[in-house]
Amino acid sequence: MTRPTDFAITRENLLGTDIEPTFAGVLSFLRRKYSKDLTYADVAVTGIPYDLALSNRAGARMGPRSIRAASSNLAWGRVAHWGFDPFEQLAVVDYGDCGIDTSLPERAPEHIEQHVSHILAQDCASLCLGGDHFITYPILKAYAKKFGTAMSLIHFDAHYDTWNDSTGKIDHGTMFYHAAKEGLIEPERSVQLGMRTSIDDTLGFHVFDNNLIHANQPAYIAKQIKQIVGDNPCYITFDIDCLDPAYAPGTGTPVVGGLSTYQAQQILRALEGINVVGMDLVEVSPAYDSAEITSLAAASLALDLLCLYAKASHRNTHNK
Repeated sequence: MTRPTDFAITRENLLGTDIEPTFAGVLSFLRRKYSKDLTYADVAVTGIPYDLALSNRAGARMGPRSIRAASSNLAWGRVAHWGFDPFEQLAVVDYGDCGIDTSLPERAPEHIEQHVSHILAQDCASLCLGGDHFITYPILKAYAKKFGTAMSLIHFDAHYDTWNDSTGKIDHGTMFYHAAKEGLIEPERSVQLGMRTSIDDTLGFHVFDNNLIHANQPAYIAKQIKQIVGDNPCYITFDIDCLDPAYAPGTGTPVVGGLSTYQAQQILRALEGINVVGMDLVEVSPAYDSAEITSLAAASLALDLLCLYAKASHRNTHNK
């Protein structure tokens, strides 16, 4: 009898981990079942293959596919340092990608918001794989409608993405300016990490730039984040260019002096217990990658985000 494979389409139970060769089988994120049925799902992993808001090198629309491919190297079971298999606790599906018509770029924000709103309406969280960082803005709109409150943003990046914009640009450098001004997020209870560019006005965000992070232990950084966000609903957005280009060359706007993959993982792991309600990982551009290390870093960090969600404070009182 041949070895079972193609679990992305043949899996019957959403829980648990089944191992198949990394080099074979239908691709999905971490070998989870492809499904549009979210009835029993806790988290929907979905790609947002959009990169028309980029200001530098294009190609992030290919990010979701490359992250899925790299994730096949990680679908083994218990995650080291977390000490558990998140898929024993979370029912996770690969929901496929958001359909975006590139001939109608002005409609993209609306389509992304509707896509995520549909997921949230079924009592399911989202882990979105970008795509450029603009996608977080319509995602936050969907979450704000769901939760009816300003969320805390935990923002890993090299860039602030809060450039003043009065024209409503579809741009990956202005979306958190609009999110703050529209009350989608609460800057005073939000944190930006890894910044190593300049901005005139931080809009009240707590900024832990790269120098601060390099000068302190990840556990200390995480402790400060927890004190700032408290029990507020948190959305985590991770721009892969938060990592130094040595660890993530495959991105559109690389900036030297960034975090190591290890530092980023240690901070995420030390945030266990926060009230995280949604997540994304963006700006992977595989055309500029080397030996797929950026896609592997992205897939690994996305797995950490799932583990963090499995340990979220709200899951202690509610399970689907």
